[in-house]
Amino acid sequence: MQNNNQILRGSTVLIPVFIPAVIVIGLMVIGTISNPTLAGELFSVTLTYITQNFGWFYMLAVAIFLVFIVSICFTQWGLIKLGPDHAEPEYSFPSWFAMLFSAGYGIALLFFGVAEPVLHYALPPEGPALTVDAAKQAMQIAFFHWGFHIWAIYGLVGLVLAYFAFRHGLPLSMRSTLYPLIGDKIYGPAGHAVDTFAILGTTFGLATTLGLSVAQINAGLNYLWPTIPVATWVQVTCIIVITALATISVVAGMDKGIKRLSLLNMILAVSLMLFVFVTGPTVFILNTFMQNTGSYLSNIVERTFNLQAYTSSGWIGNWTLFIFAWTIAWAPFVGLFIAKISRGRTIRQFVVGVMFVPTIFTFLWFSVFGDTALHMIMVEGYTSLIDQVQADHAVALFQLLERLPLSGIVSFLAVVLISTFFVTSADSGALVVDSLASGGAAKSPVWQRVFWASLSGLVAITLLVAGGLSALQTASIVSALPFAIIMLIAAVGMWRALVIESHHEVSLQQSMQGRHHKEGPGFWKKRLANLVDFPAKADVSRFIANTVYPSMQRVEQELEQQGWEATVAFDQEQYRARFEVFKKGQLEFVYEVRLRAYAMPDFAYPEMSRDVDGDKHYYRAEVFLRRGGQAYDVYGYDSQDIISDILDQFEKYMHFLHVSPGILPWKMEEPEEEKPQS
Repeated sequence: MQNNNQILRGSTVLIPVFIPAVIVIGLMVIGTISNPTLAGELFSVTLTYITQNFGWFYMLAVAIFLVFIVSICFTQWGLIKLGPDHAEPEYSFPSWFAMLFSAGYGIALLFFGVAEPVLHYALPPEGPALTVDAAKQAMQIAFFHWGFHIWAIYGLVGLVLAYFAFRHGLPLSMRSTLYPLIGDKIYGPAGHAVDTFAILGTTFGLATTLGLSVAQINAGLNYLWPTIPVATWVQVTCIIVITALATISVVAGMDKGIKRLSLLNMILAVSLMLFVFVTGPTVFILNTFMQNTGSYLSNIVERTFNLQAYTSSGWIGNWTLFIFAWTIAWAPFVGLFIAKISRGRTIRQFVVGVMFVPTIFTFLWFSVFGDTALHMIMVEGYTSLIDQVQADHAVALFQLLERLPLSGIVSFLAVVLISTFFVTSADSGALVVDSLASGGAAKSPVWQRVFWASLSGLVAITLLVAGGLSALQTASIVSALPFAIIMLIAAVGMWRALVIESHHEVSLQQSMQGRHHKEGPGFWKKRLANLVDFPAKADVSRFIANTVYPSMQRVEQELEQQGWEATVAFDQEQYRARFEVFKKGQLEFVYEVRLRAYAMPDFAYPEMSRDVDGDKHYYRAEVFLRRGGQAYDVYGYDSQDIISDILDQFEKYMHFLHVSPGILPWKMEEPEEEKPQS
């Protein structure tokens, strides 16, 4: 763990992460403000260099991310929970999806939903423009840019963070992904460097998103009120105002601020999409949705590795590499945010929810907006839309809405939607960067969140002044390069961790029946009595204190005589007895019996009156291992039975150590425990 002297007094800030990140960001801001022209030229040269020399690396890395996360989903590892075995999801699926969608790329869909298909139709990377083939190619490219690959990047980071944090009790920070490879060194310089790169990538990625959103907000305001010009000062003003709103939201926290805004975002986004679907060419949209989805699936492998190596066009850098690099740069933010809200889900639920559901929604979104725009151009003769979009990408959505009914009202709602997406991204980003700068601290002072929200707005303003969207684009691609390497290392670490978990799982597969079969002939009567008994709290508490705890002490004494280090503890307040065995360089063994409360079932004591508020409870003495609750009750066991059960679990632990030679010892804290059910 980090030392206390590394924490800034009066805060949760981790100095070796916070100071370098702020210095780098500060130097970039000062340098850019000092000479915007030179900074813009430097950004342009850097973008060209990275695109030409590292484009292959970005494409290969994204392909690996996609294959890795899908492979894990459909193996036996997909059943592993992101948390203890007894953990349940904290958020409902609609709330969960709304938050990950809002944090992910809601702004990007609004910005590119119309603009990208139109731009590719007018200037395709291959073949003649303004043809049916160009239209098909435009939609396939849009699907490719915003499909599985994007969410594989987000999903990999989120999955790795959620697994290590909730399953194994490590800090919710990027450094934790390296634990299976470097162990406790994650709390040293290597871990600090990883979190610092994550902060830089998140900050510049967030700045890019804010830059895109204010450009579109400015275009919408100009459309609604022509007296408001499309100008940098207007966009800077928008950043200042909406960053202030984001600061208010970030102070409110996850549930009160971000969750409610995310649900509002989803309602507005779905309403806008349904409006265009109904008032636009509905049948054409449905037909193209089916056709383009099929084309995407058919050509996904070829497009994944297509770098246009035989052409000298800058298209691949301006589009595919930019979008993928932007996503990688923003992945620490989105991934950590998704991890925060995904505790209790299985790996398979996580992957399906994070990848497949948003991708399907995205395909439908591009079909509704992109194909409606192409239909207007190709069928209705609205060719001026091409020139308007080429002149300013940000006006695309509003020019489309102008051709539909109620354009003024709908355009105003679109501006509101962009603004709420802006606020959600800014406050979510501030929470995540604050967590990274604090070494994964769960809670932090308000001033820290306000600081990071303000700094993100300042970076966006600086890059916007220096070179507009091109500067933002360069910052994203540059910051993504080191983080892509970190993500590849994290994938290796995740794989090693899952291999260890598999060995552990095999060692724990002896059935409950097998254990009970080894007991005396009268043991089944005790089991039956437990099944039909609903004991009170006082009875189970006495049992844990007077039977379980002394039994653990007897095992502890015997192990110490054999040269093993063991400890026994009893929590008088919670009535929990805990037994631990330590072996140097190995994962410790944990056996704990906890007092757990449950609502009385309807069939228990039917002659008694039931309180409709459910305040009548019975209690169980449940066994918890290091991996979480085991869902069986030992109340009523005698001392010999308890000792036998401890030894059964200890035998499985020894088997796990035996079948896991050569794997890095797994020395982590236990996952945060679940609250008792009531």
